[in-house]
Amino acid sequence: MNGLKFPFLQKKTHWQKLISKALVLLACLLILNIQPASAGIKEDNYEGNIFVVYAGNGSLIPPRQTLAQSLQEHKPVFLAFYVDDSKDCKEYAITISRVQEFYGKVAEIIPISVDTFSSQKTNDPTDPRYYYSGAVPQVVVFDQSGKVVLNKQGQVPFEEIDDRFREVFDLLPRSESVQLKRRSFNEFSSELSK
Repeated sequence: MNGLKFPFLQKKTHWQKLISKALVLLACLLILNIQPASAGIKEDNYEGNIFVVYAGNGSLIPPRQTLAQSLQEHKPVFLAFYVDDSKDCKEYAITISRVQEFYGKVAEIIPISVDTFSSQKTNDPTDPRYYYSGAVPQVVVFDQSGKVVLNKQGQVPFEEIDDRFREVFDLLPRSESVQLKRRSFNEFSSELSK
């Protein structure tokens, strides 16, 4: 190898140096021009999982059981249909998280991104697609027997969902019981949406 010479390892020409400097300058300009990441609860843009970004609760995804498993075990179920790039779903994520906060140990909370659905409809009542109406957010509450006790589109108030679960679990109505209080670790961080 002593006598071999490699022309590409020889000294750089003037043009090669100039091109190298131009590429470094271009890379620096691109880095300086990168916009900071921003999350907007009032925008229909994707910023990540809505439960992590807007509800402070990544534990909702994935659910512990499927709808079929929960119905087979006669466990009450809360289905929440959503998409991550919808402002309505972003605003509603805190309500879904609140339902999990109060009923997550006694009912199966199953948030379902409709982006994962195939376009094919199903006739199987143990498949969540069977209950999806085509709009988000949408919530469906099942009692222990698998009967649908609430199926609504839009931002259904927590109180309405709470009323259905109080009926399912045979609890006192809200007016006759102790006021439910939020835990502080699960609150919406407004700093994330700036």
